[in-house]
Amino acid sequence: MATMKRPRLLAVEPLADYQLRLTFVDNSIYNVSLASEIERCQGLHPLKEPSEFNKASLIADEGWTVEWEDLDIQIGADTLWLDAQAQNAPDDNTRVFAQWRARHGLSLAEAAKALGMTPRTMSAYGTGKRPVPRYIALACKGWEAERENA
Repeated sequence: MATMKRPRLLAVEPLADYQLRLTFVDNSIYNVSLASEIERCQGLHPLKEPSEFNKASLIADEGWTVEWEDLDIQIGADTLWLDAQAQNAPDDNTRVFAQWRARHGLSLAEAAKALGMTPRTMSAYGTGKRPVPRYIALACKGWEAERENA
């Protein structure tokens, strides 16, 4: 996984089957599928029309969001970065960790606090410098279960 202080995009290219090819400022390139989110989130349903989905663009000289201007729909680069990490994870534990962060909108510092870890350790997991151990993936699932039962 590549590293960035804050995810920011250089380019976006709509692809078939509700996918976006995203180029981030660190020159990492990921294909991200939005198919399940478009189906699940009513606010994204207008993107079901391929001609509308294909209008994805970036605000010039910014790169903080992908937008569909005519539909007033925006998805932040940070959300897309987490989705890219989850969808392109090298193993199941990394995928669980990235999806957990994405579902709950957790920064690395917030993830560290939630799991009782140091921000430095979470950063190493989030950037791919260290593999995510199984016990961290299980802790993410336990954290979610605990919140659901509260």
